[in-house]
Amino acid sequence: MSAKPARQSSSSEVDLLPAIDERKRKRMQSNKESARRSRMRKQQRLEDLINEVVRLKEQNSQMEMRINDHLQHYQKMESENTVIRTQVMELSDRLESLNSLIRFVEDFNGIAMDVPESADPFVKPWEIPFPLLPISASANMFQC
Repeated sequence: MSAKPARQSSSSEVDLLPAIDERKRKRMQSNKESARRSRMRKQQRLEDLINEVVRLKEQNSQMEMRINDHLQHYQKMESENTVIRTQVMELSDRLESLNSLIRFVEDFNGIAMDVPESADPFVKPWEIPFPLLPISASANMFQC
């Protein structure tokens, strides 16, 4: 039986071991530092996102309040418009009844009654109550 002779390390290999250990130690230290910075960046990003969520929720809440305010205002205006439309319809019906009565009296008596046309824009909303005039402006119009 032949035994393998034990490998003997040369003096140059022994000299390299401390240098390799030092590089390995430095690399490990660098990796630890890099991982620490990465965790810090991740933590900072998480905090930034949490702050943004809080800000966006607050902004969303403010917008919801404004929307609700506008919705209430719209509903109030719509209700008032409905009342006004109903009044216009009632007044239009009354006007038509009065005009019918005037025509009946004219036909019955044979006397023409002079009833001027109303210039009320609500009676004839398709007619423009005021003539359109050109608008003129100049650059120095608002100078004091």
